[in-house]
Amino acid sequence: MAHSAESTGNVKSGLIDFTAGSLGGVAVVYVGQPLDTVKVKMQTFPHLYNKGMLNCLKLTLKNDGVIRGLYAGTTPAIMANVAENSVLFAAYGYCQKFVCRLSGVEKVEQLSTLGNASAGFLAAFFSSFTLCPTELIKCQLQAMREVNVQSSQTVKITPLQLTQQIFRQYGIQGLFRGLVPTIMREMPGYFFFFGGYEGARELLKKPGQSKDDIGFVRTMIAGAVGGLVLWTVIFPSDVIKSRVQISNKSQKFLTVGYEIIQKEGVLALYNGLKPTLVRTIPATAALFVVYEYSKKWMHESFGD
Repeated sequence: MAHSAESTGNVKSGLIDFTAGSLGGVAVVYVGQPLDTVKVKMQTFPHLYNKGMLNCLKLTLKNDGVIRGLYAGTTPAIMANVAENSVLFAAYGYCQKFVCRLSGVEKVEQLSTLGNASAGFLAAFFSSFTLCPTELIKCQLQAMREVNVQSSQTVKITPLQLTQQIFRQYGIQGLFRGLVPTIMREMPGYFFFFGGYEGARELLKKPGQSKDDIGFVRTMIAGAVGGLVLWTVIFPSDVIKSRVQISNKSQKFLTVGYEIIQKEGVLALYNGLKPTLVRTIPATAALFVVYEYSKKWMHESFGD
């Protein structure tokens, strides 16, 4: 009977994490999408946007406006973020419990920063499978204008039409182009993401205070720290992933990385880092505030 109650509690807890992660994912997109578009353009077309972030922002606004320019790919971005963050945070909750069992810790709240970081590392493997197809569509839509210019075509396409086109042309594996670089980016990235976030929460709490009670502003600061650490660590693999997903050829992760370094130099692996770091501060702050507070509300409303 106790085992049945525990498994029911685990399922409820997983559903709450899943829902809170989904809500956080929506917040991330609306806060961060314009600078995410700038990042993808700078990563994939560095020769067109070699005058920096503000220039890319200005040109995108001038050429395509706010909705079709800066918020291009918003629908798949919401799908990508909801898919990723719902699975990520649900998996993170289960992986925290798994790490507790491995390390002999009684409660999730007692896990060390390293334990939480390890749970994030494992959780990212599962979220990569939901993220890869939706991020592929998002990246292709964000870079659509530049691809059209290069091929002298004018193609307007919806996320659904693009998905159908890729599926018809390449089959289901076409939607998973860039899966290996996504996993290679996500797993170490989320080790640092959750490690940075939990470590910052630990540092920001007052003596005798729980990490869950540090308040709105400190939760935002901890979220921003997690985001900054994540992107600084994974950015080169994110550039390679964007190039792999925008190109319509099947390319190996390391080959693309080597070609970028050979033709454009090592710094090309950091194209678009500035808008990413500027974006991640409010975006991950919003993600964790929405996640933590909606999770807290659901636990209080529906019980543990």
